[in-house]
Amino acid sequence: MVFSVYWSWLAALSCLLIMGGEVWCDCTEHRVEIEGGDYVLTRQLNSGSTLIYRCPDGFYPYPALTRVCQLNGSWKPAPKTFVRQRCRLVECPDPTVMEHGTVSPPQQKYFVDNETTYECYSGYRLRGSSRRVCLPNGKWSGATPICSHDAGDNCADPGIPPGTSRIGNMFGIDDTVRYICNGNLYLAGSSERKCQENGQWTGQEPACYYGHTYDTPLEVSEAFSSSIRERLTTTETDDTQEGRKIRISKNGTLNIYIAMDISESIHTNEVGQAKEAVIKLISKISSFTVTPNYEIVFFSSEIHEIVSILNFFNGKIRLSDVKRDIQTFDIGEKNTAGTDLSLVFRHFWEKISAIKERVSEEKFKEHRHVIIVFTDGGYNMGGSPLPNVERIKNTVYMNQANTIEPNPRADYLDIYIFAVGAEIYESDLRPLTVGTQGQHYFKLQIKDLNQTFDEMIDEEDVKGLCGLHRPYETPDKYSQRRMYPWMAFIFIQSQGRTLSCTGSLVSPQFVLTAAHCLPFGVTQKNVKVEIDDGQGRVKTVKNFMVHPQFNINLKKEAGVKEFYDYDVALIQLDEDIQISSIARPICIPGTKETSDALQLVGDSTCQQQEERLLKDHLEKLSFLTKKGSQIYEKDVHAKLGKNRDECISHALEAEGITTTNPKDAVTDNFLCTGGRTPFRDHIACTGDSGGAVFKNYEHRTIQVAAVSWGTKVLCKSGDVVESDDSSRDFHINLFRVQDFLKSILGKDDQNEYVPLTFLNC
Repeated sequence: MVFSVYWSWLAALSCLLIMGGEVWCDCTEHRVEIEGGDYVLTRQLNSGSTLIYRCPDGFYPYPALTRVCQLNGSWKPAPKTFVRQRCRLVECPDPTVMEHGTVSPPQQKYFVDNETTYECYSGYRLRGSSRRVCLPNGKWSGATPICSHDAGDNCADPGIPPGTSRIGNMFGIDDTVRYICNGNLYLAGSSERKCQENGQWTGQEPACYYGHTYDTPLEVSEAFSSSIRERLTTTETDDTQEGRKIRISKNGTLNIYIAMDISESIHTNEVGQAKEAVIKLISKISSFTVTPNYEIVFFSSEIHEIVSILNFFNGKIRLSDVKRDIQTFDIGEKNTAGTDLSLVFRHFWEKISAIKERVSEEKFKEHRHVIIVFTDGGYNMGGSPLPNVERIKNTVYMNQANTIEPNPRADYLDIYIFAVGAEIYESDLRPLTVGTQGQHYFKLQIKDLNQTFDEMIDEEDVKGLCGLHRPYETPDKYSQRRMYPWMAFIFIQSQGRTLSCTGSLVSPQFVLTAAHCLPFGVTQKNVKVEIDDGQGRVKTVKNFMVHPQFNINLKKEAGVKEFYDYDVALIQLDEDIQISSIARPICIPGTKETSDALQLVGDSTCQQQEERLLKDHLEKLSFLTKKGSQIYEKDVHAKLGKNRDECISHALEAEGITTTNPKDAVTDNFLCTGGRTPFRDHIACTGDSGGAVFKNYEHRTIQVAAVSWGTKVLCKSGDVVESDDSSRDFHINLFRVQDFLKSILGKDDQNEYVPLTFLNC
């Protein structure tokens, strides 16, 4: 202890001597270490730097979440002498507040993974969960248990959530109950609820949480998407906009304003994660063909405008520009000291006012405004944001809010607050939210933002959309089904051995694969398809159809031992696949569904689709391979135009080909990939045949070809191997087999399955 005191005084004295009292002192790392975790510094040890503690899941920093380096070189809050900084096990609120029942086991405190069970006294009936588990985010699983009995009340007993005290035990019409939190918990939801004539309580069920409690990505995505859907969904939705999360009327305009906190209390790495999350959010919206206008800013004590919403009205910006500008924004030398949240809302109010002036007051009535702010709420400049929030409300409500009840323009404005960061200022943030229904305040960790927006797809709303997928930077077994929800694997019993191929789900009842995977003599009883749709992996086959022009022996006499032209087939399953985020069709060329995915407006054509998907002389594409339970993506480049002839010339090196003309083996129906120049392509391996060769467009996947054959066998099933100088793969171009696909998948004179809508190509 003597050494610590001596060391601290020595550091301070040396600072003054070196700096001459003119420049502030830096802090030191003495006594700020954390047991069981680590920390990051926003500005190293310089004055004004924030130290942010980090702990594993299920733990939180105690006693401080963060510390700030003061001008005199000390930390605030100062490290405590007798309480060492450590990662503490997350605690859940006390559940023993339940009335008319027992909670087992009774404990003074409840921590992560503690399990509780609930029973009611005689004469009382249990509603809610009979078993709950304390989760790593500090919340209880399940629903609040309530022991109630039929007392003739108009409203049901609203219960007492864990950690809460309730004032009021009368549940008749106009009776009111009030909630307060016990100890050092904070209240989320409604502190007061009133029993209505319809038997429902006003407001939202309250909950009391510790400061270390966060919402899970699933909780946030469900609440956010539900709220925004309720606010922005109307009955006037045309077919091209069906099935998306955010919907507006045919005559309406959707304006989205996004603000991202980059002040020093938000770590630089977290800013990068938030940028990616915002890009994912706007990509999800765009995948449903809605076209909102965006205003996007980063802020600290200053506003850094990334995208101006007025440029959308001038027609000067595209969605790709928006995402590029977000991605390339660099904090660099920008001033991140201080936080002025009031300035953000004033900026948005000025933009809303400018839109109103530009479009006229009458047209402004059809504009809906959604404001989304990511911040920890720690503003220390500009004063309270509330006056500017009121300005926004008055402008959007067109001054009707105070004259008419209920407010007829309440549906035209929503303000969502995503509370992120190490230490969040709840009391400052919650009053900023606006919206009459649904949750508008969310508290979560920045690292969970990507997953949050992944979960925003409502499967009931998007069942009709092909090619939807969820990209993950580090895919695991769980996420791969969502990355490639159309992937299928085919097993064929033939001549006493099992063959394996790959396929793609192209409609709820059909899988597309290669014709050579279904050799002569094989029947549907010999074929099994593996697709995990949550209803069992292995699917039985009703029928399969091979392209009528596929004939592997057609050119034997011409020097082509095995001829793979028209190497495509469709497998019909006995039952429809259950469409969800883990099982969904890929988009295929020539369909109206693909035109929608490519955002081609009006009467589009196959040529327009092909020009958008295969527009370059070296078009980057992908296909999949499977090894064990893992799926790997392979990258290739289709050699088109002037690059094609050189690529297909290597077909002459394949075993069994003696012709001197490569076009005898490789017709115009094939795409050619492989080789090492100008890019090192991956090569197809055993078992990859029939798989989708695809391209991602926004958040939609479009299959352009099917893996057919190659010049060399360089790898076994599941390997990810690069091509050598002369190895080439050839894939059937689906644009060249439209008649076959349409004759089956577009067949509308049957009632076995729902046909796809094909274009008149």
